[in-house]
Amino acid sequence: MAYRNVRKLLKLIDMKKLGIILFLFSFLPAIAQKTPFADEISAFKKQDSLYPVKAKQILFIGSSSFRMWTNVQQEFKDYPVINRGFGGSTLPDLIYYARDIIFPYDPKQIVIYCGDNDLASSDTVTSMIVLKRFQTLFKTIRERLPQVSIVFVSIKPSPSRARLVEEMQNANALIKAFLAGQPNTGFVDVFDKMIRKGKIRKDLFRDDMLHMNAKGYAIWRKSIKPYLLK
Repeated sequence: MAYRNVRKLLKLIDMKKLGIILFLFSFLPAIAQKTPFADEISAFKKQDSLYPVKAKQILFIGSSSFRMWTNVQQEFKDYPVINRGFGGSTLPDLIYYARDIIFPYDPKQIVIYCGDNDLASSDTVTSMIVLKRFQTLFKTIRERLPQVSIVFVSIKPSPSRARLVEEMQNANALIKAFLAGQPNTGFVDVFDKMIRKGKIRKDLFRDDMLHMNAKGYAIWRKSIKPYLLK
C-alpha cells in the first residue's frame, strides 16, 4: 500500500515538472519572434514621455547612417530637427513602425535615409524592389499626412558594399524619377559627392568602411540643408 502511494507521489511530481517545462517552453516562440528594433522604439517612446516633442518639426527617419549622426541637431541648429534613425533598419521596418516614429510627431517635413540595408540584406532584393518598398512607405505617410514635405537622401556608396554600387545607382534613379512626379518632395544626391575619379572615397568612412566619419557627414550636411524647411 505504501509502495503504491509512493509511486503515485512520484508520478505527481513528474507531472508537475512536465507542467513547468511546458509552461516555460510556451514563452520561447514569443522570445524568438521578438520584433526587430523593439527596444530602440521603446526607448524613443520613453524619451518622448519624459521630454515631449512639439509638432511641426523636421523628422529624420531611417537606418544607422541617421542613427549615428548624433549631433544632427547641432549640425542644423537653425532648424527644428528630430532624429529617429534606428538600428540597421530597412524600408519595411520604417513602414512597420510608422505609427510609432512618424505619425505621433505630426512633422512638417520628413527626411528619409533608407534602402542601403535592403539591398545588402539579400541578393534577391533588387533596385525595383527598393522602389516598391519606398512607394509603399510614401503612400503610408501621405495617407495620414497628405501635406507633409518628404525628402529622400540617396543611398550612399560605401567601400564595404562596393559590389552593390550598380543596384544602388539604379534604386536612386528610380526613386528620384518617382519623386519628380510627386508634389512637395525632394531628392538629395549624396552618392555622386562621395565618389572621386570613379572610386568611392574611403576617407569619408570609419574603419568599418560602412558608416561615415565627420568628413562624410559634412558632405551630407551641405547637401541636405538647402532642402530643409524653415
